[in-house]
Amino acid sequence: MKQFLITVAGVFVGLLLFAILVPAALVGLAVAASRPAALPARTVLALDLRNPLTDQEPQGGRALFAPAGQSVIGIETALARAAGDSQVGGLFVRLPDGGISPAAADELRAAFLRFRAAGKPIVAVSQGLYPSGVVTSTYELGAASGDLWMQPGASFQATGVALESVFLKRFFDKYGVQADYQQRYEYKTAVNPYLYSDFTPAHRESELSWMGGVYDTAIASVAADRKLAPATVKALVEAGPYSAEDAKAKGLIDHVGEVKEAENAILREAGQGAKLAPFSTYAARGRASLGSAGAPAIALIQAEGAIITGTSGSSSPFSGGGSIFSDDVAKAFETAAADKDVKAIVFRLSSPGGSDTASEQILAAIRAAKAAGKPVVVSMGTYGASGGYWVSSEASEIVAQPSTLTGSIGVFGGKFAVGDALSRFGVDVRDLSVGGAYADAFNPGAPMNQAQQGAFKAWIDRIYNGFVSRVAQGRRIPVARVGEIAKGRVWTGAQARGLGLVDNLGGLPQAVERAKALARISGEARLKPIPVGAHPLAVLARLLGGADADSARLLTAADDVAGDPDARRLLEILHDARLRASGAMVLAPRLVD
Repeated sequence: MKQFLITVAGVFVGLLLFAILVPAALVGLAVAASRPAALPARTVLALDLRNPLTDQEPQGGRALFAPAGQSVIGIETALARAAGDSQVGGLFVRLPDGGISPAAADELRAAFLRFRAAGKPIVAVSQGLYPSGVVTSTYELGAASGDLWMQPGASFQATGVALESVFLKRFFDKYGVQADYQQRYEYKTAVNPYLYSDFTPAHRESELSWMGGVYDTAIASVAADRKLAPATVKALVEAGPYSAEDAKAKGLIDHVGEVKEAENAILREAGQGAKLAPFSTYAARGRASLGSAGAPAIALIQAEGAIITGTSGSSSPFSGGGSIFSDDVAKAFETAAADKDVKAIVFRLSSPGGSDTASEQILAAIRAAKAAGKPVVVSMGTYGASGGYWVSSEASEIVAQPSTLTGSIGVFGGKFAVGDALSRFGVDVRDLSVGGAYADAFNPGAPMNQAQQGAFKAWIDRIYNGFVSRVAQGRRIPVARVGEIAKGRVWTGAQARGLGLVDNLGGLPQAVERAKALARISGEARLKPIPVGAHPLAVLARLLGGADADSARLLTAADDVAGDPDARRLLEILHDARLRASGAMVLAPRLVD
């Protein structure tokens, strides 16, 4: 009976996949055949930054049925190609109302300036800048356009950087929850909201330090791009908020006008006959030149999210990204190290931290790549902190944006003890264990006893001391000095450079140049992306027992179609037409029948 049910389930899923993926592949072929070979003679790319922005494209591909998103690296790559494309006459940018990642603003600002240096104009339009997130970073990016518009009557509220933390200590005390955590040391503040009812002096110092660093970077960038003194920009910004009209009068923006007016302005500037085209459509048509086939190769390995052990091949193909699997990244480094064409490796990383053992596995792979004669340059995105710094600590060089949040050389761990809280609602927690006294240390019923706490503290100390020693060895800084700048403290990239934790400031292009220099490549080099992890469709194919090459190619092609904007629109049209023809019947009842 069990085998029968498995067979029936397999047939059902197979039919479902056939009904969905084969038509999608056929539609994809039709779309590819009908797609025009070239863009209009004069195109203005329309980039909308109001949707969530990741640092990188999902490694291994998007989760199944997930909408296509935008990434900092994807935008930067497409802009590099567009800068040399004679058919692209300019860029039209829609800014978000709130803040964006400060490091993303740094990287995209540099990409905007390179685009403008190629003689291509940019118009950015805002429908208001409001105090949500780091809105000064959004203003930094708008100022880099060289032509910043704001809608009439909109509000300019980019007046600084603010942060709010919710502390739960008194709530926990009232309801009997105990946060049984250890931190190394006072600046490792991730669990402070559970342990205290207010900022500790170290917590306050650390937060204000990185916030001030991010703010100063934004002010300096705006001042440079608007050709004003930093003190002038700071005074003007802090005297706000302003209406759009007042912001223009004070020289903070260039024009007040409706979105359509700003659109018409960039089209006029781009030249006669210029038309708007979605940035995503342009980006999907190709990729930046990666260099000549015979040129020395620099491997590009990318990873974004929390660092955990394992492989993406064991995860659900329907779940989103957000994790760096140590097996996958380590394997990518092994592949790059064994490739005779690869002369150096650039590791693009954006991670706030994660497992120490997973981080150590990746670090070991970096060591092995260096031992094989391949310099490794880390390019940090939004974060390169905690576990993200652990994996970076022994790289040949580290490149970070001025506003990258890095460092956080520290560790924390523990549990919530909820036995008392549950007992107040008539729920009794009783423990049983066999073996050593530490066996039930992490049971949630009660806090650790004195012996368990001692053992746990020793474990936390070993991890922390190991972290410090790795940083000292990799960065060639005395252990005592690392101890002073560690303690879990977060630094901006600019601050970290002054402390010796980062070598250079910049983004992916600067990291590639440093990799070329370390590999002694004097001429052209080509980037060679190394896949990290399994494609979600390949995972699904394995789960269904269909891992042959033809199936994998079909699944991948179908997913590429789903991610192409033109194909998605055509699929939606065909889907709507099919529903109308069938009387708006859905697929599920037919399958049930």
